[in-house]
Amino acid sequence: MNTKDRILNEALRLFAAKGYGAVSVEQIADAVGIKAPSLYKHYKGKRDIFNSIVKRMEEMDAEEAQEADMPEETAEANPESYEDVDLESIRIFSKSMFSHWTEEEFSANFRRMLTLEHFADPEMARLYQQYLGSGPLDYMADVFCALAQDRAEAYDLAREVYGPMHLLYSVYDGAEDKKSVVKSCCSYIDSFIDKLQAAEKIKE
Repeated sequence: MNTKDRILNEALRLFAAKGYGAVSVEQIADAVGIKAPSLYKHYKGKRDIFNSIVKRMEEMDAEEAQEADMPEETAEANPESYEDVDLESIRIFSKSMFSHWTEEEFSANFRRMLTLEHFADPEMARLYQQYLGSGPLDYMADVFCALAQDRAEAYDLAREVYGPMHLLYSVYDGAEDKKSVVKSCCSYIDSFIDKLQAAEKIKE
């Protein structure tokens, strides 16, 4: 890992543990093992580091959707991309997202930072909603629109799959046996998708 990436990772680790406002450039530099002037060769300051972290998360989110063959744009921007989403893709994507926000160190620290800061900072609150609150809920509702009878049912399905996942993020953070939480979430997703697939077969 190059110095620029190490700065991002160490900064985010500190933001997740202490909060963005409580961390100085000097603390980030110390964590990386460099002097503050050396850090400024890579980033203009703490705000530039933060913006780069957010950009990295945008890229990682897009990669997760792409790998699961899920839409990357909103339904409003590209409604056609939502028409062919099937239940197996939703199963794979949901499991991947839970792992992404818990077992992937960078994104897990991003989630913890937003959870820590979203009550105190309006920008963090907006990002929290975008990545962990209304954003994923709206996205899943858009995904389910092609499979549901109406928008209300699509939101019901979105809440049914995403609500437990969101709860289990916190359970994961406090668990000694974190693997068991991941397994529990995957089992829930499997049972949810299996139930929908069975309902689809009955309709046929």
